[in-house]
Amino acid sequence: MTWLDFQNRFQTIRDNKVFELFVISVIIFSSLMIGIRTYELPGLAETILISLDYAVTLFFVIEIVIRMAAEDRFRDFFKKGWNIFDFVIVVVSLIPLDDSEYALVARMLRLFRVMRLISFIPELRVLVSALITAMPRMGYVALLMFIIFYIYAVIGNLLFSSINPQLWGDLGISLLTLFRVATFEDWTDVMYEAMTVYGLSWIYFISFIFFSAFVFLNMMIGIVVDVLDEEHKKMEAEKLGESVEEHQLFENRIENEVAELHRKLDLLLSQKQG
Repeated sequence: MTWLDFQNRFQTIRDNKVFELFVISVIIFSSLMIGIRTYELPGLAETILISLDYAVTLFFVIEIVIRMAAEDRFRDFFKKGWNIFDFVIVVVSLIPLDDSEYALVARMLRLFRVMRLISFIPELRVLVSALITAMPRMGYVALLMFIIFYIYAVIGNLLFSSINPQLWGDLGISLLTLFRVATFEDWTDVMYEAMTVYGLSWIYFISFIFFSAFVFLNMMIGIVVDVLDEEHKKMEAEKLGESVEEHQLFENRIENEVAELHRKLDLLLSQKQG
């Protein structure tokens, strides 16, 4: 048999849904083993879990080798970010689990096996990709939110530091107090305490909550929803084997044709009524 025959077999295995589900099952099983080992276990159970961990590690190595061998060219495997992500996790899993000084680090790194579920489930990949893509836009919203926090923290320090220095003593403490207010953690206690001296201080707290909890939160949600919609379109385009631009042009053409049909139908109805 030639290498091309082996490559075709590897591609068949890689694209097989049963194999994909089995890999997901192994990832879940590996995650459960990590959770079980947080409990006190008898020596025999601990030995069995260690043996199973080695077996899972060996399976992941074989699985990643199959996926690499299934590519037409070896370097094509590393052109996808999720493949690099899986490869790094598998390599990290090869760190030996023994009683050495690195044993704790190795166990912690094995916890990242759980994240391989993201690379195998398309819907999770879309969510993570949307979150990463939305980060720059969300950063600007976070910057604007920090400016509002900063202004309100300075005002709070000037107005309320004499009332309760533990909450408003300096800029840092005031920022923590405002974070407490923004997360609705007993914020009414803080407000009522300030109102004993400044009766209209409720305006300060209500306006801050309006900006932090409603305006900025909805802006964050809007950004994520918008980016998530874009990522879904990209995934649909990949399934159809098209570029994102071609997919968008196709959608626009369909929308234009539907609009034209509606226009003609309205014209016919108006002519009949006339």
